[in-house]
Amino acid sequence: MKIFSQRLKELRKDAGLSQIALAKELNLDKSTIAKYETAAIPPSIEILVLFAKYFHVSTDYLLGFEE
Repeated sequence: MKIFSQRLKELRKDAGLSQIALAKELNLDKSTIAKYETAAIPPSIEILVLFAKYFHVSTDYLLGFEE
């Protein structure tokens, strides 16, 4: 899930959001965002969909199946 963690971090930074701000927007813990961004935990399908909708990208993009 390394591509997911890299893409999530890039999208967050491109949006000008800190981990704390993104966590508040999505009602998650900051530590959860940090774990996704370091690939410490894999995302569930629900989390993939949540991030895809929030950043207006496809789940395939988040997983590295499309550029």
